[in-house]
Amino acid sequence: MDAMPTIQQIEAALATVIDPEIRRPITEIGMVRSVDVAGSTAVIGIDLTTQGCPMRERIVTDVESAARTVEGVADVRVELGVMSDAQRENLRSHLRGGKPAAVIPFTQPGNLTRVYAIASGKGGVGKSTVTVNLAASMAAQGLKVGVLDADIFGFSVPSMLGVQGQPTRLDDMLLPPIAHEVKAVSIGMFVPPGQPVVWRGPMLHRALEQFLADVFWGDLDVLLLDLPPGTGDTAISVAQLLPHAEIVVVTTPQTAAAEVAERAGAIATQTQQSVAGVIENMSWLVQPDGSRLHLFGEGGGQAVADRLSSLLGTDVPLLGQVPLDVTARLAGDAGTPVVLSDPASDAATALSAIATTLGHRKRGLAGRPLGVTVT
Repeated sequence: MDAMPTIQQIEAALATVIDPEIRRPITEIGMVRSVDVAGSTAVIGIDLTTQGCPMRERIVTDVESAARTVEGVADVRVELGVMSDAQRENLRSHLRGGKPAAVIPFTQPGNLTRVYAIASGKGGVGKSTVTVNLAASMAAQGLKVGVLDADIFGFSVPSMLGVQGQPTRLDDMLLPPIAHEVKAVSIGMFVPPGQPVVWRGPMLHRALEQFLADVFWGDLDVLLLDLPPGTGDTAISVAQLLPHAEIVVVTTPQTAAAEVAERAGAIATQTQQSVAGVIENMSWLVQPDGSRLHLFGEGGGQAVADRLSSLLGTDVPLLGQVPLDVTARLAGDAGTPVVLSDPASDAATALSAIATTLGHRKRGLAGRPLGVTVT
């Protein structure tokens, strides 16, 4: 005779079900309302975080699959409900680590997330392509990664990552969409197609602050910010909101572009940030015979790295050179970064190497408790 399943066995099985948005076990975040056993049937009450939860079907499927792993369970009935205001408040407090109000988690003592602000002196150098590919490569290497599209006026991260829809709202908290295991947030998720964003500096600052504090990013290893070109309001706001963010400068080999890119890194002299390095994009085009055609000249990336090293008095490395590659453009248009769609391509190989370097750098001691007491 088959053993009768117990409530404890089913609850243990449900602890393996991970909420696809929050990325925590559904038992931990209070989604399991009840568990009952009627013969060989498991009756499970699930409270969704919101009435229109976009992941409703996946949660039901995962719950049914988990419950069926319990010996003796022949059938599963999932009864869906919605969290009450009190439940959602408890969940928000839990996700914030017990803090009642929203804070920027990346500035809190003990936070180990490496934050990189991907900057450029001018547009058109492929900064966003570099950002999404670094993020996707880091995630593929097992890191927990987030991307904040800080280019409010020229947002492109959602389409390049293939993100669909808006973040899920948990009252005043936002659960970011996840694509290719990368959490992403952009103003482009909130405006109709083709509609421009016409904001002044204070509104930009407030939007960035909300994206950092109101979004549940979870325990990230790396956060990448795709900055707009130049050294304007957004760059200043990022320096104020994330003073320990490290700048990564993207340039092309062209002399004119390199001279402008240098300014994007030189902002560190005023914001007291550090520069993690320089990435030279569009370095060359590989010809059919294997030779390299340097369409935009040579040496721009190294020149920027050398000048920033001299200006800042610290070593600013050239992190890598990324060749022009049609597959990278096609992959971005399709919403799947080239490091995933064609990992053996020249561009993907270069970008993955840079991602490995940045993803495994040690964080500095700035802003971190040292565990030293004065006696």
